[in-house]
Formats: sequence, C-alpha cells, structure tokens
Amino acid sequence: MTNNVWAYRQTSGFLRGTDLTGFKVEATEGVIGKVDKHSDEVGSSYLVVDTGVWIFGKEVLLPAGAITKVDVDEKKIYVDRTKDEIKAAPEFHRNKHLEDTEYRERLGHYYGNGAPYGGPSA
Repeated sequence: MTNNVWAYRQTSGFLRGTDLTGFKVEATEGVIGKVDKHSDEVGSSYLVVDTGVWIFGKEVLLPAGAITKVDVDEKKIYVDRTKDEIKAAPEFHRNKHLEDTEYRERLGHYYGNGAPYGGPSA
C-alpha cells in the first residue's frame, strides 16, 4: 500500500485532472462496478464506485491508494483488493460519509492496514 491511502500511487498512471467517471473498476478477481464520482484532491483522493447488482446496488468508497493502475485507453481502474475485502469495508452512505472525518479515518485504517474492519475501536 502507500503511506497515504488518500493519495494516488506515483506508479498508478493517474494524471491529475483526468475524468474517471464511468471507468470500470476491477478488484483482483474481476469487475466490481463503475466510478460514479471521484476526487483527485491532494491528500484526499478517492473513488465512489457504483457496484450495481454485485452487492445489491450499493456504492463503496475506495481511497486512491488502493489503485494500482489507471488505464485511460481501456477506461479501467485496477485496485489491489479482493471483492470480499471491498464488500467488508465500513459501509458507505454518500449523503453521510463524503465529508465525515471519522468515517474516512476508519476507512483509511481499514485499507491502510489491509485488515478487516472491526468497528469503532479498530
């Protein structure tokens, strides 16, 4: 992982200002959905991924540090997490969590350590 899970890896191929909306997102074993929203704000970069029917139409928030590769030609983003790891992440609610510092800290801890989320004390 990266030291800051909220920053794109230098090796990801992401170019600031690139619109990633609509790009397919692939976990280690296959597609998990499409980018619905993204931020490339320094130190606070993320993707909001619409999972479609994969996990009952929910959205997930992925920190930019989980991204291993951005393929602009193929319109695909590759992440270094399994579908199960993404599914087990702290639940995301767009209206509640995009600006919620505590939620982002929990999510950053989850993805930064690669360990399953165990609740507020984790």
